[in-house]
Amino acid sequence: MNDDQLLRYSRHILLDELGIEGQERLLGGHALVIGAGGLGTAALPYLASAGVGTITVVDDDAVDLTNLQRQILHTTASIGRAKVESAREGMLRINPGIAVRTVAARVGEAELAALAAEADVVLDCCDNFTTRQAVNRACVRHRVPLVSGAALRFDGQISVFDRRLDDAPCYACLFPPSEPAPEVACATMGVFAPLVGMVGTVQAAEALKLLAGIGDSLAGRLLMVDALRMEWTTMKLMRVPGCEVCGGA
Repeated sequence: MNDDQLLRYSRHILLDELGIEGQERLLGGHALVIGAGGLGTAALPYLASAGVGTITVVDDDAVDLTNLQRQILHTTASIGRAKVESAREGMLRINPGIAVRTVAARVGEAELAALAAEADVVLDCCDNFTTRQAVNRACVRHRVPLVSGAALRFDGQISVFDRRLDDAPCYACLFPPSEPAPEVACATMGVFAPLVGMVGTVQAAEALKLLAGIGDSLAGRLLMVDALRMEWTTMKLMRVPGCEVCGGA
């Protein structure tokens, strides 16, 4: 690290659990973020400010006026622009010393697998069941830890699915692909603005811990929040031996 980096990241370096070695792992790390909406725009500023060296952002959508209630990296001036470009601009304003790659397209299985293979951690910040399952398959295939978040109305959930751990479940252990996909969307059911920030920043924290190699992740646990009552609960998750995705992995 140079002098500017030592000063910029000094508050991380002061943490015994992180220190210079942990910060250097962040600087050398690569995070893949699927979705630059509510969850993504809450997680991305902290990945950028913490110094994750390479961040790839995938989203095929453009900024809409209805997004601005909760998607905090986008501004009124961003309306009509690609979300990935708006997010990239905001992240580089925070920290010009990182590399931000963008994919302004809806990627398929092959593209997701290639992107996941290059990453050290994947954050699922998307808003549809089909993409979540595809991201999980890519992460299981390449044994890349997946930090998954979801938020709807006043309810949020976060977990880590890390198939580097023999007994850890994958996303499909919790939500089997063969079961009917839930028909839920912010556009029809609404979402409390700060909730996506609460979930997205926890996703960022889990990703940073995984990249730095510190602490205990949420692997094997589902963290749930009811923001209307401000209650946090944790549920233990178990690997399903006959899982359609990781059963033979």
